Amino acid sequence: MRHGKSFNHLGRTTSHRHAMLANMANSLIMHKRITTTVAKAKALRQYVEPLLTKAKNDTTHSRRLVFSSLGQKDVLKELFDNVSAKIAGRPGGYTRIIKLSQNRLGDNSEMCIIELVDYNETMLESKNAGEAKATTRRSRRGGKKADATTTEGDSSAEVVAEAKATKKAPAAPTTEVSAPEDTDTETLHNGETREEKAAE
Repeated sequence: MRHGKSFNHLGRTTSHRHAMLANMANSLIMHKRITTTVAKAKALRQYVEPLLTKAKNDTTHSRRLVFSSLGQKDVLKELFDNVSAKIAGRPGGYTRIIKLSQNRLGDNSEMCIIELVDYNETMLESKNAGEAKATTRRSRRGGKKADATTTEGDSSAEVVAEAKATKKAPAAPTTEVSAPEDTDTETLHNGETREEKAAE
């Protein structure tokens, strides 16, 4: 049972594990992306992300702290000059783990890619393109909403029926028609027909 075990020992002694994680962190900073097993990538993420946070504050003290973990001057220069400028606006979460479909031949270990988030240009371009695209919401009904100024007596079914009728029937062109002139009317008495009245 692994009660109380807070991290993965990776089957190594403490000194071997620290040396391995330092070498993997150096490779990640220099190459921006490495392929490894999922267990090592998760351990590396816990190891390297505090170092990246320290690199955002470029002081002599933070340089010495990071150098004590990494131990290579060229990696330190790359980290504080280039990488820290890229991750300056990101409040954590500097790495991404992408699992691969093929397991490793031999021991069938799960493989993955661990990379620095701000250096994956294809994902950044697709994200920027998605943000630039205007987002319009489409509805299945496709019709416009009914007029909000309906009387209290109108039911929702009547409002929907009126909206459908206005949608289906196109507006006919309006032509001005003059009203007919008033004509004189004659009153008919007890059973008289219009013909008899006209004959008189």
